[in-house]
Parts: sequence; C-alpha cells; structure tokens
Amino acid sequence: MATLFTPYTIRGVEFKNRIVMSPMCMYSSHNQDGKVGDWHKVHYPTRAAGQAGLIIVEATAVQPEGRISNEDLGIWSDDHIEGLSELVRLIKGYDARTGIQLAYAGRKSTVEGEIYAPSPIRFSEQYKTPVEMTREDIKETIESFKAAAIRAKQAGFDVIEIHGAHGYLINEFLSPLCNTRANEYGGSSENRYRLLRQIIDAVRSVWEGPLFVRISAEEYAENGMDTTQYIEMVRWMKTQGVDLIDVSSGGVVPAAINAFPGYQVPYADQIRKEADIPTGAVGLITSAIQAEEILQNGRADLVLLARELLRNPYWPYSAASELGVKIEPPAPYERGWTFS
Repeated sequence: MATLFTPYTIRGVEFKNRIVMSPMCMYSSHNQDGKVGDWHKVHYPTRAAGQAGLIIVEATAVQPEGRISNEDLGIWSDDHIEGLSELVRLIKGYDARTGIQLAYAGRKSTVEGEIYAPSPIRFSEQYKTPVEMTREDIKETIESFKAAAIRAKQAGFDVIEIHGAHGYLINEFLSPLCNTRANEYGGSSENRYRLLRQIIDAVRSVWEGPLFVRISAEEYAENGMDTTQYIEMVRWMKTQGVDLIDVSSGGVVPAAINAFPGYQVPYADQIRKEADIPTGAVGLITSAIQAEEILQNGRADLVLLARELLRNPYWPYSAASELGVKIEPPAPYERGWTFS
C-alpha cells in the first residue's frame, strides 16, 4: 500500500489517508453575515466525495472585524453553528474527517471601519493603517478564539487549526517585521510568541481533539523570521499540546517568492526533524509521485493540497490510479472509477 493511502491517527481521530484539503478562502458568504451558504455546501462535500481524508474549512473569523473580507465565513456568533453543523454533516457523509481554521486577519483585513494589529504599520499602500491593539483588545481576541473553539466543537468538527501564518494577526505578533511593541507582547521571541501561547492555552482548555497550527516558516525578507527561528517556537507549541504544524510560508510583508513544485517541503522536513513534531507539507504539490516521495522519505506526515483540489476534486482517485492503489469510491461512482 502506498503511504499516501495509509491511515493516520491523532488523539484517537483516524484519517483514512494522508490527503488533506488545505484551507483556502472562498469569499462566498454573500450575505456578509459570515454564514455558510449553498456554495460551501457544494464545494466542501465535493472534495469529500473525491475521497480526501481530511477537509479543513477555510479561514473562519473569530470576530467580524477579523475577517479578511466582508464575505469570509465566521464563527464569532452562535448563529453560525447551525450552518457549520450542516457542513460537517455533509462532509462526514463521505467518510472524511472535518477541520476548521480559526483566524483573525489583523492588518490585512479589508472590512469597513477600524482594523487591528500589534503595531500601527500597514501591510502596503493598498491597505489601511491598523489601530495598535490594547491589552484589553488582546484579551478579547484570546477569548474570541476560545469561544470559537467551543462553537467548532458544538458543530462537530474533528480538528481545529489555528491560523498563525500568511501575515494575519497571530503571524503579525510573531514577526519582528510588523511587531514593534515595547511591552510584554513585543521585543523578544518569548514576548512575540505570547499571544499565540495564550490562544493555544485558551483553545486547549475547551478542546480535547487534534490541534494544528499553520505557520509561515520563511518570511523572505531581511530581518524576518525563518525556519531555524521558528523551531524554538514550534517546540513551545508542542509542550502546549499542539499536535501538528501545517508548514506554509510568506505573506507577512510584500516579498518576491521563488515558488516551484514542493518549494515549502524543506521547511516541513526541517521542523519535523528538529522540533520532533508531525508536520503537514503544502505548496505546489500536484502529483501522486511527488506526494508519495514526501511521505516515504519522512519529510512530512500529511500532504495538504490547495489549488490542485480546486482544479480536480477527485485528485485522490487520480493519485490512487497513478500509484496502483484501489480505493473505495462513493457507490454511485463505482462504474466510473476504474483501476488498472
């Protein structure tokens, strides 16, 4: 059996294979209320029918002002639970596990009104200058992540991922490029990590299931964070009960990125080995052979697909055919899913 199609278990939650749908913003909550709509009810279950082992729902805002756009999904209100529960039900109908990425956009938010960040430094000329968060703002945000974790549990999700990457709020605190605070939330690596530490503790106090954190392991900018510096923080995450690091890169500041197939895999590999923690690899992974190589060589434990699953919701079937593995299709598809 190819490693790609072997089960993987975290905290008693088994994924039937190592194929994960990476969280990707869909900007499709068209009533601007953060609620699940018809788009989501088609989009996510289709990838589950395609036999991905874990479906992670897009960045879902823990506060309305923390949305990237007005059309982001939300989990800041109990009113969101019903739609998210229905989404979970539809995905699980195809024997896939469900995850949700909890997020706060910070200085990269484009919603109307004030936006918030560790320091009043805008991302670029196209973005607003954020308001520097007070200690009370920070406390409220931590509580918002905790409340969101409770709602995710009520909705029936199997996995929670905390979004600490791509230049959004948590990443902004972690990076010295956009955190110039002089108090306990800025300066040293321990201080810049403090917000994430408190969010993880808050989430763990109400969530017993698998917990992932997505990071940007390389910032592609002078004086920015890199994988070696993140190793220290990942070790802290591990002691706090984080189960897996979803290793991405970039997005903290405008920067040129030399993207090529598997360009982020070395970061996942290094973190896995040096921090002794499971990792997920993501970034221009498109073929079954490529995914299998990553797993068989111990460079990551899960493979996350993004754009490739937008192009082909049934990529797992294609991958199984390429690797000579037979997988069970949804019953109505049996006549079409042939294996050599």
